[in-house]
Amino acid sequence: MTAPHGTPKVSEREARRVAEAAREQDWRKPSFAKELFLGRFRLDLIHPHPLPARDDVDRGEAFLAKLRDFCETKIDGALIERESKIPDEVINGLKELGALGMKIDTKYGGLGLTQVSYNKALALAGSASPAIGALLSAHQSIGVPQPLKLFGTQEQRDTFLPRCARTDISAFLLTEPDVGSDPARLATSAVPEAGGTSRSSDFESGGAYVLDGVKLWTTNGVVADLLVVMARVPKSEGHKGGITAFVVEADSPGVTVENRNAFMGLRGIENGVTRFHQVRVPASHRIGPEGAGLKIALTTLNTGRLSLPAMCVGAGKWCLKIAREWSAVREQWGRPIAQHEAVGSKISFIAATTFALEAVLDLSSQMADEDRNDIRIEAALAKLYGSEMAWLMADELVQIRGGRGFETADSLAARGERAVPAEQILRDLRINRIFEGSTEIMHLLIAREAVDAHLSVAGDLIDPDKKLPEKAKAGANAAAFYARWLPKLLSGPGQLPHSYQEFGDLAQHLRYVERSARKLARSTFYAMSRWQGRMETKQGFLGRIVDIGAELFAMSAACVRAELLRTTGEHGREAHQLADVFCRQARIRVDELFERLWANTDDLDRRVVTGVLAGSYTWLEEGVIDPSGDGPWIADATPGPAKRDNVHRPIR
Repeated sequence: MTAPHGTPKVSEREARRVAEAAREQDWRKPSFAKELFLGRFRLDLIHPHPLPARDDVDRGEAFLAKLRDFCETKIDGALIERESKIPDEVINGLKELGALGMKIDTKYGGLGLTQVSYNKALALAGSASPAIGALLSAHQSIGVPQPLKLFGTQEQRDTFLPRCARTDISAFLLTEPDVGSDPARLATSAVPEAGGTSRSSDFESGGAYVLDGVKLWTTNGVVADLLVVMARVPKSEGHKGGITAFVVEADSPGVTVENRNAFMGLRGIENGVTRFHQVRVPASHRIGPEGAGLKIALTTLNTGRLSLPAMCVGAGKWCLKIAREWSAVREQWGRPIAQHEAVGSKISFIAATTFALEAVLDLSSQMADEDRNDIRIEAALAKLYGSEMAWLMADELVQIRGGRGFETADSLAARGERAVPAEQILRDLRINRIFEGSTEIMHLLIAREAVDAHLSVAGDLIDPDKKLPEKAKAGANAAAFYARWLPKLLSGPGQLPHSYQEFGDLAQHLRYVERSARKLARSTFYAMSRWQGRMETKQGFLGRIVDIGAELFAMSAACVRAELLRTTGEHGREAHQLADVFCRQARIRVDELFERLWANTDDLDRRVVTGVLAGSYTWLEEGVIDPSGDGPWIADATPGPAKRDNVHRPIR
């Protein structure tokens, strides 16, 4: 059965089954964040703070110096904003600089930078123009290089990585007009070519797939040379089928970029709608086996998500700079506005939060480089927390700037004032709460990982489809697990006044994190025992659980980073001050979130939503004019030949 426009119609259970099958099931390495959600504060996993090798630092700093010079002399961010396009000469300059290959190994012509250096480069380039940060990130973090690095054959790496390192821009194509974070409904098909052999080994050496479908919001898709495309292979003799990943040449016959999308922010982003009609893709271009596409996408995002918080850190640094400079010269009632508490508290929030975000990013990135920890939750938390907090910092900057914060940079310059694009950064940052998993989806994704240990031992117990013998076995396993686990949640080092003394005045905050981690685990256990199989529907509760974990992770990272800076003599005193302020601010937020776990309006909200959808409140909508245009809510994505001109724009 299919929904409109050929999109497969699937049940909620089937959608969850597909998503679950795509998860990494095993935890082969330790995870600080996973332990945190289980009530175990494993400070030893992040302290002492891991450090990069000297050679890696030197190589990264050398490139960053070149990139900074390029950004300062060759990139006109205001021009990109006005013309909604990155000039070809800028993109070609980035290619010559090697910026397309920052994360690609040197043996393929890349720079082979660490994740830490790559993040710094994205923050730098993104501060010059957020559209350039998006282009470089989409190309390397989720485009062709990363999935080939993790899952590609040697032949694929030899063929495509040298191109990606220097000349070819790549894009990642998953979303469809009627398919977002629910990939079970993916409609784009990849059908084994008619007449091909049914033997998989023979097919892979000489066969091909034929792609049909439409992809939406293809970041870099308008200018890309290479595409990673997710498509559904039908099950047939010799073909396992399922959602599968392919490398597709963007100039292949039948590939049409039908539209270049325009947005309220990131106006220079080359994001479009791409149609595939009878596009022949060699089987040798398939990444991994059939049916592994979603797992490849999710695994790629484990570290790929760190690119967004990198640019959020850059935004925080810029917000702090502008807030400092403006608030020192703008006077109100006889003194600079920074000295007024109402404004000063906003500046303190921006400074402390920027420090914490950078701490989260650097810690997660260094752990990714060392590959000794499983950072899937840490990276997801960094993306979630970074995108939310950066938006708040930019909003506070606009408020600090007052009317000038709402005024465009061009307008400010036209009347003789400094062209500060505060309103632009607010618009540009807004998409990060949606990119690569919206905040709501990230809450659910992280919550699923956070309760993985519980579902591993008690999942069958709360599954309505399981038989009585399976439930009995699960009950025995759960009883044994909780008999060992629950007593450990009653007390810990967070209750001892001298714990974590090496952190000095920050020790109190680490004790708070340890106590709160145990409280968080107890709350999760109580909720599971109360709601059981309905737990997955309690999205408000799960979101707050994740937000508490994010705050505790950020507090831990901030303290560990401050202690590192103290021991190395680099702004140690100031770092401790920022970490202390951040932790005090975070503790207020955590306490409120704990309170809202059980005192909230979730049930009432559901009743109101039911009434809204039933039309009970349409009277409330009266008295306004709807300026929306005509047309369907979701564009027709029926497979077939293109009816619009190809707006694909190769970089010359």
